[in-house]
Amino acid sequence: MRIGVPKETAPNERRVALVPDSVARLRKAGVAVLVERDAGGRAFCEDASYEAAGASLGGPELCAAVDVIVHVQRPSAAEVETYREGAVLVGLLQPGRSKDLLETLARRRVTALAMELVPRITRAQSMDVLSSQSTVAGYKAVLVGADHLGRLLPMLTTAAGTLAPAKAFILGAGVAGLQAIATARRLGAVVSAFDVRPAVKEQVESLGARFVAAEAVTAAAEGAGGYATELAEEQHRRELELIATHIREMDLVITTALIPNRPAPRLVTAAMVATMKPGSVIVDLAAEAGGNCELTRADEVVSARGVTILGPSNLAASVPLHASQMYSRNVQTLLEYLLRDGRVVIDLADQITGAMVVTHEGQIRSKS
Repeated sequence: MRIGVPKETAPNERRVALVPDSVARLRKAGVAVLVERDAGGRAFCEDASYEAAGASLGGPELCAAVDVIVHVQRPSAAEVETYREGAVLVGLLQPGRSKDLLETLARRRVTALAMELVPRITRAQSMDVLSSQSTVAGYKAVLVGADHLGRLLPMLTTAAGTLAPAKAFILGAGVAGLQAIATARRLGAVVSAFDVRPAVKEQVESLGARFVAAEAVTAAAEGAGGYATELAEEQHRRELELIATHIREMDLVITTALIPNRPAPRLVTAAMVATMKPGSVIVDLAAEAGGNCELTRADEVVSARGVTILGPSNLAASVPLHASQMYSRNVQTLLEYLLRDGRVVIDLADQITGAMVVTHEGQIRSKS
């Protein structure tokens, strides 16, 4: 069986789907790996490293000669046209926003597995791309926010006097939020965090942050796999009241709240922003899903009453080496799971595989 690793074509994407270490492990499993020249260059993985790991190098045409294509971002429809019929595609495919791509994949009879649909079960943890990439995004969000902040995060005692530490507020205590808490704490900020799920209180406090609780926090707000669910209207109103009270004193706010297959919950209103201190910064990690802040615009810097609102998308790609290493290990683990006697076996009845397949044998499997 042959696996192909093409160069990513999405704008600003610097990650690569398989790093040399994963290539070497797959080669030991008896799999041939073809890598497009310079596919890993932006992630500091040189062609020579791939060759040393046992890969063969080729041009963009390699996708027509392989059985499995592994991507980070979804390919274009034109790229899919070069795949051989019956091939398998693995990547972050955004199936809910990729109707045309899914139709092309189905017409080409490509079996496509969306990495963002890895089920949140214990035996699939090592394949969980959303968690691995959220780790990177949560870390980088604090650095991006600190770069735009007009003050230092830690308390410092200097010859010119003592500087008070900055106050950071993290909305959402999933993987990205917890990493943002840890990073802000390492940099010396006084950190507080809010989440609608009471189960995360202990995790937040274990990282040295204060958990901001409200009546909106309820066990019913936690759904399958530990994800947050949409709150009832009255609960959401109380949630916003709490955030409004707390946010006005904050210097740095990181919002990370997402609900699977739904627009991002609106947690920071324009009215709240108007009460914040001039010079404070909001980094909205939910920008691609509509934003947690009412004023967020994806990949833009917005200034409102002296407050800077950042809506960066794909922050993981800005840390390409480690993001690629983690993504690659996720993909490698999935491929090893699918391998049977030297070939990939697609079992739709399997709890992991069945949850991830979005096209198979010419059919689109609904993933909205």
